[in-house]
Order: sequence, then structure tokens, then C-alpha cells
Amino acid sequence: MSRLMVGVSGVRGEIAKTLTPEVAVAFGSAFGTMLGAGKSVVVGRDSRPSGSMVRNAVTSGLAACGVDVIHLGVVSTPGVALMTRHLQADGGIVLTASHNPLEWNGIKFLRPNGLGLGAQQAEQLKTMWESGNFAYVGATQCGGESANTQTHAIHIQAVLDIVKAKDIARRGFKVVLDSINGAGCTATAELMERLGCEFVHLNGEPTGLFAHTPEPIAENLGALCEAVRQHNADIGFAQDPDADRLAMVDETGAFVGEEYTLAVCAAYVLSQQSAGGGSIATNLSTSRMIDDIAAAAGARVFRTPVGEVNVAERMLEAGCVFAGEGNGGVIDPRVVPVRDSLVGIALVLAHMTETGEPFSESIAKLPRYELMKTKFPCSAGAAGKLVGAVKKHFAGRRGVRLDDRDGLRVDLPSGWVHIRASNTEPIIRIFAEGRSRADAQALVADVRSVADAAAG
Repeated sequence: MSRLMVGVSGVRGEIAKTLTPEVAVAFGSAFGTMLGAGKSVVVGRDSRPSGSMVRNAVTSGLAACGVDVIHLGVVSTPGVALMTRHLQADGGIVLTASHNPLEWNGIKFLRPNGLGLGAQQAEQLKTMWESGNFAYVGATQCGGESANTQTHAIHIQAVLDIVKAKDIARRGFKVVLDSINGAGCTATAELMERLGCEFVHLNGEPTGLFAHTPEPIAENLGALCEAVRQHNADIGFAQDPDADRLAMVDETGAFVGEEYTLAVCAAYVLSQQSAGGGSIATNLSTSRMIDDIAAAAGARVFRTPVGEVNVAERMLEAGCVFAGEGNGGVIDPRVVPVRDSLVGIALVLAHMTETGEPFSESIAKLPRYELMKTKFPCSAGAAGKLVGAVKKHFAGRRGVRLDDRDGLRVDLPSGWVHIRASNTEPIIRIFAEGRSRADAQALVADVRSVADAAAG
């Protein structure tokens, strides 16, 4: 199943197998060709040991096309996006495979505003890479390299500016933070200090040698849950390797879930709107909790296909006050229009400061649904057939709404289910939500049986 993943989320592959130095040079050259000689690109990476190799290869391709490179070092994905705008660069590149295992790395391309490439631009880049027809320049025109070490400071200050930091500091929260040896280690530790938190830092060295499976989901965070109980902490936070996603553990040591990151932050942001209302953007795979929270605040929800860039573009187009995805990714346009775990941490602590109640009580007050997420391997090109079979299975039923903008989302009176191919892994994902776990399980079983029969 190992193959190079090329799409709107950038490029991901396994080092020495599908993501080789030659591939990285070629993508750097393709992006440099798209931008043109004389332009500038900001480059940052997560902490993976392969990061230096990929960075050097990508930089070589950019420089060969006459593009200047500004190196940020090991920084978070939102940090790169923020600095792309701050430095008024013509583009940005993040070298990360996000939550993928250590053996993987990736190349994510950014526009000048910090957003990832749109679908048309991503297709243009892929076509350019496949053609190998790059606009290399002469010896005296090659791009130069420089370094900028201000990312953490600028990012942290931007996050502090959206909350009442002194009020949070007065609470003196005790926090356990798991940074998974990733890009968020340094900046998040400093943010904790600036917010007056006493914190225990698990996996706080940015070695890239992940202490556990890096995706911040329940089965990977047992040590965090135990540490929250052991240290009698108010809350636990878990980041992914590039620090754009956030999961939480309440004061009892119970895993709260990625969906609640978005819900808690959305509820807090909407509560701060002086005139009420506002709007939120999220994707088709996000819990109905967000709809209930928005309705209670007199706000509107815009749904988009899965993918951070789709959500962020809709947020900017509609003037939304907040956006995000149910994978623990929150977006606050006041900081940067991409997912940002540092923003999530600050907003959650601001919420806790305002309510003055244990975090578990805040979670208990949110709308209750049971959301199941599962996945299974899918060979290239098979996804369309499976989705088509599921669409045929549900078509024509009374009270059923179908949305095929991204795979297929089926809304029923009892809940909803969404089946789609991943943009970042060779898998099919199924999301299902109902009022009870039994409802969600029944939806997953129904869709999986149809998909299995179609794959037969």
C-alpha cells in the first residue's frame, strides 16, 4: 500500500521508498517554476530526523529556479503559515507528514496568505512535477538562503493577543502537555509559561523520535491520561507532530476526544461576540455538536468538503469568526487561517477561566452525540466505486439527504454517515454519528457491508 500521496494537502510518502531526494528536488523545482525566479519562499519543518534531508533537497530545487529561501528551522505548521504572511513571502513550504508514522515525511505548499494550495493550484503543481519541465536559471541567478528565528515569538504573541492572558495566569492552571517530540515542543512550553500555567511536559524534546503512535486519539494517549491523574492536573493536552491538532483529557484523566476541541473553542468564541450571531465554517465529517452550539448562539454553520484549505477558504469568503475540523483542528482568523493547537490551548484555558468550573463539567454541558471513526485500506482508484455503491444503497429513501461534494455524506433522522477517501493516506474513512453508540455502530456496519460487497 506504500505509494506517494499527491493532492490538495501536498505530498506525503515513505522515506527511501516513495519520498526520495529526487522526488523532493523535483517538487521544489516544480514549485519554484510556478512562482518564478526572483520570488521568495519560507520553509519550516517538523522534528522528524528525515526533515533535514527533505529540506535540503527541496531547497536545491527552489534555488535552481532562482527562488530565495528563508529557513525557519523546526517550527509548527501554523507557525510557517503565520511567517509566510508576516514576511510577505511569495509562498511557504512545510516539511511534515503530520500524524503519519516516523517513516513518512511530506511537503505542504502554502500561498502568500498562509493557506494551502487550492485544488486548481495543486493540480497545476502536480502537472508541473510530472512533466519535469522546470525553469532552471543560470549560475549567477540561483536563489539564496537566509534564516529567521522569530517564528515562536511572533506566533506566541499572536495567540496571547486573542485571550485575556492575565486573567488566565491568575487561575494558575496545572496542565499536562504531550508534545509527542514534535514541532510544538518549544513554542507550546513557552506559551504555557506566558499563561502562568504549572505544567508537566511529556515528550517535550523535539527529537522526532515519537514516544508513541503520533495521532492524538484515545488509544495513543494512555500515558497522558495517567499523568493527569497522577499530577492532579486541571487538564491534559496532546498535540500532533506538526502542532496543528489538539486533543484533550479532563481533570479525571478521561480522554475527551478531538471533536470536543472544536466544540469547546467554538462555544467560547461565539460567547465573546458582543452582538451575538456570527458564523462558523467546518467540514462534512464534523459532529452535529457544532450545529447545536451555533444555533444556541444565533450563528450560522457553513459545511465544506474535508480538507483544511476548503474550510479556511469558506471561513474567509463568509467572514466567519471561527472555523475548524473535528480532528482537533481549530482555526481563528485573528491569528492565522490554518489549524493551530496553540490557539486551541489558549481558547480552552480562556473558557475554563471564564466558567470557573472543572473541565469535565463544561464537557458534560455540551450536546451529546456518539461519533465513530474507522478506516480501512483502499487501493488507488477504488474509492469512487465504493462511494458509488453506498450512494445507490441510500438513494431514494424517505427523509435521507445526500451530499456528494466529498465522497458521500448521508443524513438520516437517526444520525449521519460520511464515507470518503483520505487525502493523506491510502485508506477509506467512515465517520458515523448518532444519538447513541448503537445508532452510530449500525450506520458504520451498514456502510461497511455495502463497501465490502462492492470491493468484492
